[in-house]
Amino acid sequence: MTKLFATGAAYPPVRDIPRLARYKRGKTVFDGRHPEIYDRASALLKDTPHAAQLKTLFIAVNLMDVLLTKPADLMVGDPPSFDSGKPDVSAEQSALNRIVEENDVTQLIHETVIGAGIRGDSFIKTYYAPRADVSETEALGYEAPLNAPEPIIESVDARHVFPELSRGSRKRFKAINIAWVEWLPEYNGRLVTFFFGTTAAPYLNVERHIPGYIIYERYKLTENGVSASEGVPIDTYLIGDQVETGRSEDVVETGTSRLLVHHIPYKSVDNDWQGVGGVEKLESILAAINDRLVQIDYILWKHSDPAAYGPDITEDGADGAQVRFGGKYIPVTKDDQTPGYMTWNSQLDGAFKELDILIGLVFQMSETPQWIFGTTLASDKGGTGTSHTDAGAIKARFMPILSKVKRIRVHVDKAIRDALWTAMELENFANKGVEGFVPYTPIYPKITWQDGIPRDEKYDAEVAAIRTGDKPTLDVHSAIKRLDNVDDTHIDEILTRICEDEARVNGFVDSAVFNDSGGSG
Repeated sequence: MTKLFATGAAYPPVRDIPRLARYKRGKTVFDGRHPEIYDRASALLKDTPHAAQLKTLFIAVNLMDVLLTKPADLMVGDPPSFDSGKPDVSAEQSALNRIVEENDVTQLIHETVIGAGIRGDSFIKTYYAPRADVSETEALGYEAPLNAPEPIIESVDARHVFPELSRGSRKRFKAINIAWVEWLPEYNGRLVTFFFGTTAAPYLNVERHIPGYIIYERYKLTENGVSASEGVPIDTYLIGDQVETGRSEDVVETGTSRLLVHHIPYKSVDNDWQGVGGVEKLESILAAINDRLVQIDYILWKHSDPAAYGPDITEDGADGAQVRFGGKYIPVTKDDQTPGYMTWNSQLDGAFKELDILIGLVFQMSETPQWIFGTTLASDKGGTGTSHTDAGAIKARFMPILSKVKRIRVHVDKAIRDALWTAMELENFANKGVEGFVPYTPIYPKITWQDGIPRDEKYDAEVAAIRTGDKPTLDVHSAIKRLDNVDDTHIDEILTRICEDEARVNGFVDSAVFNDSGGSG
């Protein structure tokens, strides 16, 4: 048996350092902190008097924040629906609704899509455990409240996930490790500890997921310097002896043949499991944009108070302070020429044109129309997007980003469905033979997604009428479910109230009695 983490190995593995460096660079750009971009700008003028001013005037334009958030908005701005194929009153659909609601799956999807755009990869984990962390309550000596276990679906920091590939495969995993460094106090047993406290030592916690089981391990670590081979610092360690985990069980049976960690790439290729993020292809263009803004800002700042020249005169007619305009003043003789300002052709028009092109390239490579944010930054002749009002025209204008969202959705759909199915399996396995639990059959759910664009119900109804020759295409039950986005139980209640209203308005007497021509004589 070969394991990725064992005594004598390195953490993180050398093969994963480029991936972790890419994650770190993407997060830095997304947060608007551009140390590598600033270095690029200052390096050009590091030996000139302008270097200090450039450092002060540095501007970081965070375009990636909005560009990566918008696909997530379109994906779950209108929440998707989750269907087991069973009625809402069934145990399967009730369990699915409960798991989705208690785990805030819609919000989880939104955050996961943004995270995948930053790094290229996101991971979610399914497990069965108490949701509340009552460790602090117990540590303080208080009685912990009732904390029943339940299915939990949550995101996992991609920096801590290390998959192991199946033999001969570039896409399939035989195991997935969640490994992170924890600094714990270490007592040296000397008297100085009493006076000066404790020192902290690094330990590696490993949660190894294999089909059917989770294996927990902990190792001592030794610091091994910092790797900067990929342009960003990555702390490295050597794995030492294995120690106790402190858990009651180090091997936990899951009851399912699937791994409990699910991978969501932003964009995938066929020869590598690692996803392609939305930042890594744009780093050089983003650096150029920030450099150009720094240059423009520096030029405008430098020449907002230009130097003046003129006669060599003083305010009081004697030797003393010279006349000052606002900036520097260069005295000349009275016979030279009249006073004036020194100006410089700074080629600002060319700088702004290049900036327009660079910003346009960012939006084009991100498959995002500029006008989707309500305005345009560059003169791309794309309009504002408000001149088309019918549904077909709007969707045509949104086609680039809708295609991008659909591509991302393919990966999200599979991972979320797998996670929900796994959650139902874990719940049934953990409660096997538990009194009061009603077992049900785990069902692979279906997710109905919205495209994020407001629907034109009138347009849809007109198309349906044309296609069916004005025949009814929707029953009352389905119409209420689509319009109000409620479950079958609420719909039944609404239909009951509708029937009661009709009975109250029309009365309980059959109207045919008023048309009876007979009488009593």
